[in-house]
Amino acid sequence: MIELFAYLLSGVTVGFIYTLVGLGFTVIYNSSGIINFSQGEFVMAGGMSTVFLLYAGLPLGVAFVLAILITSMIGIVLYKLISLSRDSSPISLIILTLGFAIFLRGLAQVIFDKQLHTMPSFVGDGAFEIFDTTLTYQALLIMVVASAIVVLLYLFFKKTKTGQAMVAASNNVDAAKLMGINIKKILMLNFAISAVIASIGGILLTPITSTNYEVGIMLGLKGFCAAIIGGLGNPFGAVAGGLILGVLESLVAGYVSSEYKDAVAFVVLLAILFFMPGGIFGNLKSQRV
Repeated sequence: MIELFAYLLSGVTVGFIYTLVGLGFTVIYNSSGIINFSQGEFVMAGGMSTVFLLYAGLPLGVAFVLAILITSMIGIVLYKLISLSRDSSPISLIILTLGFAIFLRGLAQVIFDKQLHTMPSFVGDGAFEIFDTTLTYQALLIMVVASAIVVLLYLFFKKTKTGQAMVAASNNVDAAKLMGINIKKILMLNFAISAVIASIGGILLTPITSTNYEVGIMLGLKGFCAAIIGGLGNPFGAVAGGLILGVLESLVAGYVSSEYKDAVAFVVLLAILFFMPGGIFGNLKSQRV
């Protein structure tokens, strides 16, 4: 029982990272109808930028903020590229995001390097003892911050004028234009928000698993799987999908073999696509945000 609880805690920790990546997919998909396969590279950019800013001697807080700003600018650049190709087919735009992801990985090799990097825990190396199971402060920080982002994102879209304008634009572009909403600015902000969410996930995860220029490949794919499992376009589905995927991975790694851990996401994804194409919450009406 103690062993099971330990696996569950580990799965929830990683699951929250998948949740943040999945939320990034959802935000962009709902605002533009595009599946952004550069989302994993936003995770990488956040983690790698923070590490090398720390190497440059900057304080942790400054490095954290600058890394988020850098990643948000990358998101805006991607939006600008997509806006130049808005008349292209959805498939062409998806291929554009894949090409942008490959470009970012190559650029990361040039600017940074190919080595694995880590950084100290933001909250020290201590841990809690819960039912004879250890939960590190860094893992708890991931859970708290990810949960806070989910809540803040919900409040942003529900309670602020900008957030409500985003919801209106995603529901009906023509009506939003008639109401005087600047669609281009709204879309650009969505891409920036998506990049910020992913970068925070990458920064928080680095002290636990390390990072390098290609870490975003698998994280991006698993975040996409989380979004599909929960129901693409449903932000709460992305949360549930990420947690489910993280827990399943941890259980398989613990009770079967860690060699099969990465295959879990794709097995679950295939099962969902075969039996529940709309995702677990596909029967619910998704709110486009």
